[in-house]
Amino acid sequence: MIPLTLAEVAEATGGKLADTPDPQTRVTGPVVHDSRQILPGALFVAVAGERVDGHDFAERAVTEQGAAAVLATRPVGVPAVVVDDVQDALAKLAHAVSLRLTDTTVVALTGSTGKTSTKDLIAQVLGTKGRTVYTEGSFNNEIGFPLTVLKAEQDTEFLVLEMGARGKGHIAELCGITRPRIGLVINVGTAHLGEFGSREGIAEAKGELVESLPAEGTAVLNGDDPMVRGMAPRTAARVVRYGEAADATVRASDVRFDELQRASFTLSTPTGSAQVTLRLYGEHHVSNALAAAAVATECGMDVEQIAAALSGAGSLSKWRMELAERQDGVTVINDAYNANPDSMRAALRALAAIGGRGPEARRTWAVLGEMRELGEDSLTEHDAVGRLAVRLNIAQLVAVGGREAACMELGARNEGSWGEESVLVPDADSAIELLREQVRPGDVVLVKASRSVGLERVAAALLTQHASAAGAGEAGR
Repeated sequence: MIPLTLAEVAEATGGKLADTPDPQTRVTGPVVHDSRQILPGALFVAVAGERVDGHDFAERAVTEQGAAAVLATRPVGVPAVVVDDVQDALAKLAHAVSLRLTDTTVVALTGSTGKTSTKDLIAQVLGTKGRTVYTEGSFNNEIGFPLTVLKAEQDTEFLVLEMGARGKGHIAELCGITRPRIGLVINVGTAHLGEFGSREGIAEAKGELVESLPAEGTAVLNGDDPMVRGMAPRTAARVVRYGEAADATVRASDVRFDELQRASFTLSTPTGSAQVTLRLYGEHHVSNALAAAAVATECGMDVEQIAAALSGAGSLSKWRMELAERQDGVTVINDAYNANPDSMRAALRALAAIGGRGPEARRTWAVLGEMRELGEDSLTEHDAVGRLAVRLNIAQLVAVGGREAACMELGARNEGSWGEESVLVPDADSAIELLREQVRPGDVVLVKASRSVGLERVAAALLTQHASAAGAGEAGR
C-alpha cells in the first residue's frame, strides 16, 4: 500500500485513534485480514466472522508480529483505528488510496463464467509491460476487492480487478471504491440464477460495470454474447468488441487444438496479426484469450507482445482445469474450484476432446458434484448436464451428492441406455473409494463441482494414491 500515517488512515475511514501514542506512525506494510499474512508495518483488519473474530488476534498482531496498528470496531489494547463498520471502513480506505494512483490504469472485469481465468491472463499479459497488481484467486467480494486495491503502490501501472456480484447494485458499489478506466464483460450465463432470478437480472447487474465507466474510458464487450452486446447503450465509454462477430476488432482465426485441447490460433488486433499457442486446456480459453488481448490492446500493447505473453501464460489460480498425469498414464483434470451450467459444459467438452475418438480413444470419467445457487432451475440444469455427458460419449459418470446429483445421474440414464456407466455416490469419500477400485491406466478423469462440495479431495486422492503405490513398489525392490 502507499504508506499512510495512522492519522491519515483515521481520516480516510472516519475512525478514531485508540491506544496510539504517535498518530504519525506510518503503515508501511500490507493491509491484511488474515493474521498469518501480517508483516512488519502492516495494518491488520479485524474482521468478525462466524467462527473467528479478528479482534482476538489484535494484540499479537502488533506486539509479536510487528503490525503498525489494527482496524477494529472497538479498542483492543494496542494502536488501533476504531470504526463503526470494518467492511465499510476498508472500502473508504481503498477509495482514498485509489485517488492517489494517478498514473495507474484500472481494469475491472465481470461475467458469469471465466472471470478468474481471464483475469489471470490479463494480469500475465499486462505484467510483461509494467508492474501489475491483480486479484488473487477469486478474492472478488466486498473484502477481497478493497484489499486488492490497497496492494497497489505509486509505481503500479496496471490494477486488474475481478468483480463478483451477490446482488443488484453490488458491482456499482465496487466501482465506487475505484472507478475503472477499462471495463470488461465476459458473458452472461446461468451462474447464480437463484440470486438474480433470470439471465436478464444477471445482465442488469453485470452491466453496472459499463455504466460506471467514464466517457474517456473503454468498455470491452464479448461480441458473441447477445446480452453483453446489448450493454453498449448503457455506457458513455468507447465500446470495443472481441470474438467472432463481424464488428469484433479482436478475433481469432485458424483455431486448432492439440490432443490435450490446447488451442493455437492467429490473433488479429488493430495492430496486426500474430500466432498464439496457449498452454491452457479447453476451447473456452480461446475466448478468454481474446478478451485479454482486447484489454491489452487498449493498454497500448502491440499484437506481437500480446501473442508472446498469451503463449507463455499459465493458470495463476488453483483447481481450474489443472491437468496432471500419473506415471501409469491416468490423466486427472482438477476443475473443482467452482461449477455452474456453462462451465460444466465447457469442462465436459474438454474431457471428451482429450479422451479422443476411435480405436485410440481413452476411457473418460466425469466426477461431477452439485452446482449451487441455481434457484428453481437447479434440477433442470443438473438433468441437462447428465444428458450432455451421454451425448459427448463420456464413458463413466460419477454424480456426487444428494438430490441435485441424483437428478444429474437420472438425466444420464434417461438420455441413453446407460447402466453401469453412471453411478450416484453420496460424498467425496465414496467417490474416492469407487475410483481407486475402477480407474485403470490411461483413463482421463475430470473432477468438477461447486466449491462448497469439496471435490478437490477426489483429485488429490487419485494423485496421492498412485504416488504412494509407486513409492511402496520402489521400497519393496
